[in-house]
Amino acid sequence: MRSPDRAGPSAPTTGNDVTGTTGTTDAAAWAVEIDDVTHVYGHGAAAVTAVGPVSLRVPAGEFLVLVGASGCGKSTLLRLIAGFEEPAAGTVRTAGSPPRPGRGAGLVFQQPRLFPWRTVGGNVDLALRYAGVPPEERGARVPQLLANVGLHDVARRRVWQISGGQQQRVAIARALAVENPLLLLDEPFAALDALTRERLQEDLRRVSAATGRTSVFVTHSVDEAVFLGSRVVVLTERPGRIALDLPIPLPRGDVEPEELRARPEYAALRAEIGHAVRAAARPRHRPAAPPPGRATGLTAPPA
Repeated sequence: MRSPDRAGPSAPTTGNDVTGTTGTTDAAAWAVEIDDVTHVYGHGAAAVTAVGPVSLRVPAGEFLVLVGASGCGKSTLLRLIAGFEEPAAGTVRTAGSPPRPGRGAGLVFQQPRLFPWRTVGGNVDLALRYAGVPPEERGARVPQLLANVGLHDVARRRVWQISGGQQQRVAIARALAVENPLLLLDEPFAALDALTRERLQEDLRRVSAATGRTSVFVTHSVDEAVFLGSRVVVLTERPGRIALDLPIPLPRGDVEPEELRARPEYAALRAEIGHAVRAAARPRHRPAAPPPGRATGLTAPPA
């Protein structure tokens, strides 16, 4: 287990700590750098610290999963990486530069957010069009992208003619259409039934292994975190801080999902992360028990 005070992976070459004070790794090796970041919502007496301080570095090609209880700041951290929000303190960089909203990262949300007036293929084609892909190339790439997420012969269907699970596959295909080095996913399978969710996890794991694209994935599910991640970070209750930073030394190549889940080391990782999530969700400061005879606010039974 990694110490939360040194919340970063071993660098791709020599190793590095979260502050960058040791090691000699080139900054370009980091896909995401989060340095002493705090984020606050509201002002004055209504201000709420959602995250921080957090320091985290993600090397290129890593599949990082952020897991924790509701309200711990997982999605906030993802929005900071995407550039949708700016931290109250600290710095966020992607590929060495401040993140720009809508640029440099593919995004998949909890809901597919597809355009219902377009066909399935039209939704993917639009992403390619905005990426500047020439029309003559888009025609070949659309069916290829859909096939990569397990969708065949649905390109001409309307969005409302396919299932919720298929719609989420289209959303993933659309995010993969633009060859950004970074993919951000905010609980994309949360609203799906268990079987569809498991199939999409398997598809995403396969696509991730094939493309090697850096990914940051937010989830509440410990099993999903272990199955998908090459590294898992557990956040504490609000304000979210790093409680556990754990590499997942499971094979990411040709291995059947059933075989992977049946391995003893899979169960051990799931147990360790599950324990950390439960511990991190507990309040840090519990009120002391009142002294004997002191009023507690409860009505005493009549004598």
